[in-house]
Amino acid sequence: MSKLPIISPEGMAAILLLLGFEKIRQKGSHCFYSHPDGRCTVIPFHKGEDLGRGLIRSILRDTEISVDDYLRLRTKR
Repeated sequence: MSKLPIISPEGMAAILLLLGFEKIRQKGSHCFYSHPDGRCTVIPFHKGEDLGRGLIRSILRDTEISVDDYLRLRTKR
């Protein structure tokens, strides 16, 4: 298995918005995103930090996005 490329929180948020997710609320530096079908996740926005590979994998699992779709959307945006 190859390593997932890291991404900024803004980049991950853009991918989620492309897929129909909405930002529903924010508490501190954490933004909560929800999809009309019930999927949801949280993205931490910490200044100057990218999302780690483990966190990216967790977000993909929460949102039921495949790694292939993530890689395709990452280059598309």
